[in-house]
Amino acid sequence: MSSLAFSVLFVGFLAITLLVRFWLGSRQIRHVLAHRNAVPAEFAEKIPLYAHQKAADYTVAKTKLGLVMMLVNAAVLIGFTLLGGLQALSGYLFKLAGPGMAYQLLLIASFAFISAAVDLPFDYYKQFILEARFGFNKMNLRLFVTDLIKNIIIGTIIGLPLLWVILTLMAKSGNLWWLYAWFVWSGFQLLMLVLYPTVIAPLFNKFTPLQDESLRARIESLMQRVGFASKGLFVMDGSKRSAHGNAYFSGFGAAKRIVFFDTLLARLAPQEIEAVLAHELGHFKLKHVVKRIAVMFALSLGFLALLGYLKTQIWFFTGLGVNPMLLGNNDAMALILFMLVLPVFTFLFSPLTSITSRKHEFEADAFAARHTEASDLVSALVKLYEDNASTLTPDPIHSSFYDSHPPASVRIHHLLASR
Repeated sequence: MSSLAFSVLFVGFLAITLLVRFWLGSRQIRHVLAHRNAVPAEFAEKIPLYAHQKAADYTVAKTKLGLVMMLVNAAVLIGFTLLGGLQALSGYLFKLAGPGMAYQLLLIASFAFISAAVDLPFDYYKQFILEARFGFNKMNLRLFVTDLIKNIIIGTIIGLPLLWVILTLMAKSGNLWWLYAWFVWSGFQLLMLVLYPTVIAPLFNKFTPLQDESLRARIESLMQRVGFASKGLFVMDGSKRSAHGNAYFSGFGAAKRIVFFDTLLARLAPQEIEAVLAHELGHFKLKHVVKRIAVMFALSLGFLALLGYLKTQIWFFTGLGVNPMLLGNNDAMALILFMLVLPVFTFLFSPLTSITSRKHEFEADAFAARHTEASDLVSALVKLYEDNASTLTPDPIHSSFYDSHPPASVRIHHLLASR
């Protein structure tokens, strides 16, 4: 393939992706606003009109922000690639650090810093303006900055050694470097599943053992019924950042733990909490977690193999505005370019991921309905949709691209039919 052909292909896919995403966003806005003034009939007795309208306005505001971010990110992408931004950055850093590993790590770190700096104003706006407007933000500026600093430190401590290993393999392990790198990456992902709940997550939130003895007994009875072993039941102080509620289990193997947001415990009745947890445990018992990990590993193997081919092709670099002859070792640049363009070429396959995820959600709901009362999960979902201002009337096509969970009406219809 020639450099010009790849440039045209890249611009073509980018244009198609932008047009489709804008079309989807505009459909979502129109559809949600068209249904803003009437609660769907199946929710009329459960959701007040003002809550439905709040959800509509919240959804529209998030969608509009997403469209603005999309355009800015597309401009940054073009600036990094075809307009020569990465070439200029790499040239400056090459003169500063010279050839070698220091230059490559500095290039990736600088790229990550610039990307984060572009996202920072949007993160601030979303947290302190959009979320605050709808009553969800509980975070102050000090906590926002503290989280930012912690993320930078943790990313540096964990990311740089991993990158060093990957780049070393790319440079010194021959044509099968991508296979060895895949083993390293897979091992790292499994290690993070073990370490995140006990080492990383507590750096951001406080986790305390569940104190409610009656609720604990109810949950332990559920776990015994479904055959789930946990390292403990914990409450997370999610309310210090957001009014949104959730429950999840984290970890892997012997490190599994169940976590409830304090906001969830404050809102739901004990039987509803049990039903929500039964849904989450359903994902585990039905092997959804293992299947998702397996798919992630398979995709990462395929993408690394593709990168192994692309990093040897001059047109891959020059077609994206980079002259590899001026840079010495191109491995870091190949990683950056691959991460930049992969979403452009894979976005249209998003519905495939959504289909699988929705299937798993239906299965987890059915699992919960077998081990708890379906009506309890329905009432919990209604409360969560209301409290989180999740729209009850998403555009079906937009939802098929972006939503990992089925629409509320479809999900609840399935649950009611299972009774």
